[in-house]
Amino acid sequence: MEIISKNITFREDRQLLVITHLTQYLDYVTGFGGLIVPLILWLTNKDAVLGMNEHGKSVINLQLSLILYLVIGIPSILLLGLGILLLVFAGMLSLIMPIVNAVRASNGESPSYFGTIRFIA
Repeated sequence: MEIISKNITFREDRQLLVITHLTQYLDYVTGFGGLIVPLILWLTNKDAVLGMNEHGKSVINLQLSLILYLVIGIPSILLLGLGILLLVFAGMLSLIMPIVNAVRASNGESPSYFGTIRFIA
């Protein structure tokens, strides 16, 4: 069996990385675009843009974590009343972390999402 080495060249496009992080705010406009648009950007550019694989995985992990927090938090309000704290945490996370990581992406740093579950490693 012969293994052919591919010479893959990555282009550095920090603006696309920043846009990937900021498209998470589409959830506030459309209600669902914050997961779909970054997913499409990640899947189409992960082999072409330097750092897109790492940043895309982080964005998708955050969005999936937020969905899980909402699914757990809403029934917890009715059962325990403590679900409000989880929903406040998820709301603050969804507002602050995309901006922080968009700035990190523009500086060429790795993303760091606090409070996310790594669904995609």
